[in-house]
Amino acid sequence: MFVKDMKNRLIYVELKSGHSDNGPAWIGLATTSKSGATIYSNGKAFQSSKGSGIGGNYFDIESGEDYWISGVKKNNADRHWAGSGQVLIDQDAISAYLSETGQSSLPPNLTLVHLLPATQQPHHQDLEHRPLGKRSSE
Repeated sequence: MFVKDMKNRLIYVELKSGHSDNGPAWIGLATTSKSGATIYSNGKAFQSSKGSGIGGNYFDIESGEDYWISGVKKNNADRHWAGSGQVLIDQDAISAYLSETGQSSLPPNLTLVHLLPATQQPHHQDLEHRPLGKRSSE
């Protein structure tokens, strides 16, 4: 799904752990690690669950929480049909969103925010190279 060395790709991200289809969600920009194994968005680093996630396809390497990550849908139906809740959109992603969806203005269900950077944070590099059972950021 994601391309190695992805720069500023628009993505939809939704927390699944403990929330089913109603978790906190955002649309924002993302980049990847050089290997393409890690996706960075909103100050977080995600790696593929490789089919082992419960409802999610990626996990936060710091917290271990499951997330659903995908491209944005042109019809603004990014949440699961059974889900609900606010979807945030990063102000830096508005033009990319409008261009990708072909819309002339933002849908009313999106809330403008400033998300954290879509870059590797200093502590991510160490966590990315630890075995899964030893990823606490303490």
